[in-house]
Amino acid sequence: MRKELSVIVPVLNEAENIRYLLESLLKNIALKDYEVLIAYDNDDDNTIQAVEQIRQNYRFTIRLVKNFCGKGVADAIKSGIKSSDGEVIVVIMADLADEHKCINEMYELIKHKNYDLVCGSRYIPGGKQTGGPVLKGLMTRIASLSLHFLTRIPIHDVTNSFKMYRKSLFDRINIESSGGFELGMEITVKAFASGYRITEIPTVWTDRVRGESKFQMVKWLPRYLKWYFYGLRNCI
Repeated sequence: MRKELSVIVPVLNEAENIRYLLESLLKNIALKDYEVLIAYDNDDDNTIQAVEQIRQNYRFTIRLVKNFCGKGVADAIKSGIKSSDGEVIVVIMADLADEHKCINEMYELIKHKNYDLVCGSRYIPGGKQTGGPVLKGLMTRIASLSLHFLTRIPIHDVTNSFKMYRKSLFDRINIESSGGFELGMEITVKAFASGYRITEIPTVWTDRVRGESKFQMVKWLPRYLKWYFYGLRNCI
C-alpha cells in the first residue's frame, strides 16, 4: 500500500547521528503513514548496525536500502527514489542539517496546493545558513540567486538538497547525476524547464556537530556548473 511520504536519507557511516535523526523525524513529522529509507553503499557502513538496534522503537517504517544504482550519494538517492512507496518524496541529510519541522508545510504545498516540487530555501526571508565553510556558502548563494534572476526559476536556493518531490515527477524526468548533491539541482532545473509547478519555503540549514561532512566541493563543482548552464540554456 502506498505511503503518504517517503523520507530518503543517504548515509555513509552516520552511526553517531542516526538515532538523533530518527528522534527528530518522530518529533517533527505530523503525518501518520510515512517511511524512512536509509540508503547506503557498503555492507560495512556503521549506520546499518545502529539502525538495526533501534528501528523497532519507532512507529514509522524504517527500511535499509543498499545502493543498486552505482556508488556515491547521488546513486544512493536514486536507489531510495526507486525503492520508495510514498506518493511524495523528501530527501534529507543524516547530519541533521535540515529543518525537519518544514516537512509538514512542504507536504501540504504538494498535496493540497498542487505543487510538484518544494525547495527548502536558505536565501529568502526567514531562511538562514548557520556554520559551514564560508567559500562553499558564498558559491552556492551566488549560483542560486543568479540562476533565479537570470531564468526566473521561482526559487532562490536551487543548490539546496533539502527538497520534496511529487513521485510522479520522476516518470518524466530522467536523473543523469551520478556524483553528489548536484542531483537536486539537476531535478529542479529539468522540472522547471518541463513546466512543473515549483515553489519554496524558508528553512534554516545548520552545519553538522557530529561526524565528518561528505560534501566534496572541488570534485563536485564541475557537476554543479553543468546543471547551472543547463538552466541558463533551457529555462530562459
